[in-house]
Amino acid sequence: MDAAMDKVMLQKCIDAGLRMTSQREAIAKALDQSYDHPDAELLYRRANKIDSTISFATIYRTLGVFERAGLVQKVDVGDGKSHYEIARDQHEHLVDTENGQIHEFKSEELTALLSEIADKMGFELTSHKLEVYG
Repeated sequence: MDAAMDKVMLQKCIDAGLRMTSQREAIAKALDQSYDHPDAELLYRRANKIDSTISFATIYRTLGVFERAGLVQKVDVGDGKSHYEIARDQHEHLVDTENGQIHEFKSEELTALLSEIADKMGFELTSHKLEVYG
């Protein structure tokens, strides 16, 4: 993996002015290395390999801090758990209901349609979130 890609989340934290402890850095690194949408338990296992002093409570507190700062976002896949990803450009999720895999996609047509619908209803579309299940 490219070393620069390994520090995207860490840099976002620094740019957001967050105080970065070694545990927060380990969690940021674990998120950077995740190409899936880990839940808190999976993120704990990954971060714990980097820093064995990390607890579940630290994971949950840190995810809350990251989420409030707009650095991570939750993804609902219908399994009752919150899954997380680094906040980035607008995209959608297609969730495989058989195995829970999340497939990301972008659709300019969908965004245009949503903007058109919002406009017809007197709204200006500022953002949207979509998970499609199948």
